[in-house]
Amino acid sequence: MKEFDSIVDAYRNSKSMNQRVALATVVKVDGSAYRRPGARMLVTESGELVGAISGGCLEGDALRKAQTVIFQQKSMVVTYDTTDEDDQKFGIGLGCNGIIQVLIEPVDFDDPNNPVALLEKTIQTRSVSWIVTTVSLENQRSEQIGTFGIFLDNEFIGKPETVSKDLLNLVLEKVKYLIGNQEFATQNISNTDGFFTFIEPIRPAIRILLFGAGNDTIPVAKMADLLGWQVVLFDGRKNHATKQRFGTVNQIVVGPADSVLDALDFDPFTVALLMTHNFDYEAVILEKLQSENLPYIGILGPKKKSQKLIERLAGKGIAVSQENLYAPLGLDIGAEGSEEIALSVLSEIRTVLNRKKPIHLREKDGPIHG
Repeated sequence: MKEFDSIVDAYRNSKSMNQRVALATVVKVDGSAYRRPGARMLVTESGELVGAISGGCLEGDALRKAQTVIFQQKSMVVTYDTTDEDDQKFGIGLGCNGIIQVLIEPVDFDDPNNPVALLEKTIQTRSVSWIVTTVSLENQRSEQIGTFGIFLDNEFIGKPETVSKDLLNLVLEKVKYLIGNQEFATQNISNTDGFFTFIEPIRPAIRILLFGAGNDTIPVAKMADLLGWQVVLFDGRKNHATKQRFGTVNQIVVGPADSVLDALDFDPFTVALLMTHNFDYEAVILEKLQSENLPYIGILGPKKKSQKLIERLAGKGIAVSQENLYAPLGLDIGAEGSEEIALSVLSEIRTVLNRKKPIHLREKDGPIHG
């Protein structure tokens, strides 16, 4: 999500300077590659790059082709085939042993539904949106349909007239099915009128409700910002919860525990971290969070503390759900110190929201992103 933010910011800046740009998107990968479908990179006519479509090995060649696209104002699909052991003949030295299909399309600033404008709409919502791209892999040098729309809040936005009604209906049916089943995986529709269609879910940035403005929560806020996550900081002490101490957070809320959550909206991509070192404050917060069905609630401290919190609420007739409660919070990485604890906590949040079980990648069979 942070990469998308950077692309949109660069797009706005280029538009203000009337500097033409193109967008490169990985639409299909067969075999092994550094980036998955959906990786994007903005290229300016002056040669600036924002985002990435590989680990740095594709970008130089893609830059040259993107500048051709900008000059000709005509999209294209480029294939990088590294299945040959001697991939040096491509001049890029990928070493990934895969086939990567990259769409490069010009961006028309006057078109409100150009590919980056559509991407911009997806990152302005707290709902899952779906961005749809169609290419011809058989006729790669022909002008491509490219990114033609998004499905956002039960509405299709874009240029549906650029594809057949049959394909559009297939896309809409597929997206509605995915939404109904809460599936957030990329989907492909192949061999429809000779086109390959890539449907990609764009999930909102993870938002952390960070309770506690002590020194040990500063690394959490900083690392979350580095990841492009949003942070709302809560504390009852106005001299601790300040922009001077927490310059990267999106919002600071100072007040008593029984009122700080009153004006907040919740969604499936919001998590909570209770790190106040104040038992009574956290007891009130934990009680209020029980009705919000968050996917992750983490509590700092030993199990005995968390058990006492649960027992206090039980004494009031409130049952604490164990399914989304992570107490003590964090993965067991042998963390020492607040920075390593922050790494442990954010890693656990990422695995929970991605429904993954942490393992060593060397122990995984098949592709990393399989």
